[in-house]
Amino acid sequence: MPVNITSILTSSNGVWQGDNPLDYAFPLLIVQITLVLIVTRFLAFLFKPLRQPKVIAEIVGGILLGPSALGRNQSYMHRIFPSWSTPILESVANIGLLFFLFLVGLELDLNSIRRSGRRAFTIAAVGISLPFICGIGVAVILRKTIDGADKVGFAQFLVFMGVALSITAFPVLARILAELKLLTTTIGETAMAAAAFNDVAAWILLALAVAISGDGSGGNHKSPLISVWVLLCGVAFVIFMMVVIRPVMKRVGQRCSLEHEAVDEAYICLTLAGVMVSGFMTDMIGIHAIFGAFVFGLTIPKGGNFAERLIERIEDFVLGLLLPLYFASSGLKTDVTKIHGGEAWGLLFLVISTACAGKILGTFVVALMCMIPARESLTLGVLMNTKGLVELIVLNIGKEKKVLNDEIFAILVLMALLTTFITTPAVMAMYKPARGIIAKTHRKLGDLSSASNHGVVDELRVLACVHGPGNVPSIIALIESTRSTKKSLLKVFIMHLVELTERSSSIILARRARKNGFPFFNRFRGGEWHDRLAGAFQAYSQLGRVTVRPTTAISSLSTMHDDICHVAEEKRVTMIILPFHKQWRMMEVDGDSGSHEVSENVGHGWRVVNQKVLKNAPCSVAVLVDRGYGNTDGPNNPGPNNTVTQRVCIVFFGGPDDREALELGKKMAEHPAVKVTVVRFVEKDGLNSKSIELDEKAMGEFRSKWDGMVEYIEKVSGNVVEEVLGTGRSGDYDLIIVGKGRFPSSMVAELAERQAEHAELGPIGDVLTSSGQGVVSSVLVIQQHDVALVDDSPVCKVHGGGSNRFIAEDSSHGEIQVQPDVV
Repeated sequence: MPVNITSILTSSNGVWQGDNPLDYAFPLLIVQITLVLIVTRFLAFLFKPLRQPKVIAEIVGGILLGPSALGRNQSYMHRIFPSWSTPILESVANIGLLFFLFLVGLELDLNSIRRSGRRAFTIAAVGISLPFICGIGVAVILRKTIDGADKVGFAQFLVFMGVALSITAFPVLARILAELKLLTTTIGETAMAAAAFNDVAAWILLALAVAISGDGSGGNHKSPLISVWVLLCGVAFVIFMMVVIRPVMKRVGQRCSLEHEAVDEAYICLTLAGVMVSGFMTDMIGIHAIFGAFVFGLTIPKGGNFAERLIERIEDFVLGLLLPLYFASSGLKTDVTKIHGGEAWGLLFLVISTACAGKILGTFVVALMCMIPARESLTLGVLMNTKGLVELIVLNIGKEKKVLNDEIFAILVLMALLTTFITTPAVMAMYKPARGIIAKTHRKLGDLSSASNHGVVDELRVLACVHGPGNVPSIIALIESTRSTKKSLLKVFIMHLVELTERSSSIILARRARKNGFPFFNRFRGGEWHDRLAGAFQAYSQLGRVTVRPTTAISSLSTMHDDICHVAEEKRVTMIILPFHKQWRMMEVDGDSGSHEVSENVGHGWRVVNQKVLKNAPCSVAVLVDRGYGNTDGPNNPGPNNTVTQRVCIVFFGGPDDREALELGKKMAEHPAVKVTVVRFVEKDGLNSKSIELDEKAMGEFRSKWDGMVEYIEKVSGNVVEEVLGTGRSGDYDLIIVGKGRFPSSMVAELAERQAEHAELGPIGDVLTSSGQGVVSSVLVIQQHDVALVDDSPVCKVHGGGSNRFIAEDSSHGEIQVQPDVV
């Protein structure tokens, strides 16, 4: 039954007055939005192990909610998505689309396109031309085969089909490359540059298609002059935006530069209004409103504070809430049941194979001609075949203009979905970026000490990771305390860890910060990270005998450890320093002389990153649990001109990890402002094993060299937990260094019965970092690298009294006998 749209009310009076909220526009819109978000987010969770971009989940979610699946139930369709609600839902969705295309324009840097060179332009040109020509051939077949397809003007149908088959989804491609760590490999940079050319060409072709399409059905009857006027006005609009508006936005960007902490709200509002006005202008001309928003995005200066603030303000709301509505509305129009019979499915296969062949083969051949290796050329072709989001926009506009009927629309939506779905697994199967040959490295501090004993002046290389400014004081204090004043030089690589998300700003940052697929190192430059964090390390590097190199690693948390371990291998690092996922600070209580401890947790995901690094690292690893270590407000901050002692305690039980802690203690003992104390726990009846011999040898060398300069305390094992906690609670030490103790002494093995809160820190580290224990000292937990210990072993129980063999308990494999130590 037809509904008078003017009779629809916005909100109801409530169920108690007899109103059904689903009969009113606004409550129904809330239900529709909530349903769309739940379905698309659930599908995104299911597709995440397949490493598919979120747009796949959103397209599939829209199709499932539409007449292809749930919509086959007519009562559901009439109640949740009645025909009268469609204009309202599509209007809200199109606002999201408008701002999304503005964000795409913000991401697209025209200067980088110009710098991309002839090769990328050639690949893009052929990658568009061949599929476009193939699309014309397919269009002829579809017009003759599908009922009603020949009612549309021939020219506009050909252009829409050509654009649909030749387009590359630039935003989706960027996210796929970032996920696969190919964003700035040679192949990734070429793909992005070619996709950027492709994007600009596609929007021009789309504007052309819209201009000549009119209302689709009447396209044959209107004057050709109308299309000419639409195109001329479109060109005039672009010229006006680039000549007049772009300099204005450049001035706005300069006024909102980094020198100004906050961006004036007036400029933000003015820009958002500009998006709307630009969209209205192109819609009035006869080109879709999204074209105006896209061109306005191109006028915003790239790389500045203003563009980043704009993205931060609007992208979460647009990408998280409004844009999924657009795909839902697309799904509501997609009826897969329209594709029935062998002929229709044959046409679907024809369209998919033509789209893939045209794009992949065209790109492959021209890439070979540009002297790109065959495997990389084929990978480039697969990447350029990415469809998805922009494809859906083109298809929706074609359906809106009545150029595409229901069956053709469904065929092309499925084509876009399948070609994008296969991109990630195909690229992962075909291409792995080449890594350089890794030089021999000192994988643990003991290797460095051996070289020093033979008179070789070697360089201690440390990779220190930070989450943000809060980690800087403790990392600098730790690095400074290891700065040898004698033979060994110190080189520090600082890595800022940033989570890669779906945000556009995250992708832009990743493009700037990556080189060869992994983090790169460079001198300090302008930019938010360098201004806020690297300045501290730059000042510190002026001390002499210390070289500091900054970098930024941007990855999803599931693969962040790959970046860390790769850089450690490539830079021949001896030790990785990781910040613990929790930080503790003592906060003064207002109106009270006391203070209380405040815990800051950056999230469980970062804890998993640390666990993976501990398992896969090519060198020794230290995890720093910060309780105010290096705080400049305190008196005990080591420095080259600071005579105040930094108090460091090394807790030694024995084993390879504890011996690595002792090696670090040797470095610290050389610093004049660091006071080192070794607290050794010994058993009443020591075991006669190779492990004990190695421990005795290491401790004997340490004491003979630093006798009189290092305090040595020996404790007979009793209540180990209370003894260790007493050391941490005493406040006598700023930093306590312990080994992780994977193959522990029997004293530590007895702690296996204790429930671990942070198992990755080992038994002693866990005791010192467990909540509510009153420990005030910061803790550094060290794991020594050893080839034989790469597969991390859990803490052990002692079986058999005085036996010199322990049983390592593994929940997945039962009990496994292992040696108590490995040389």
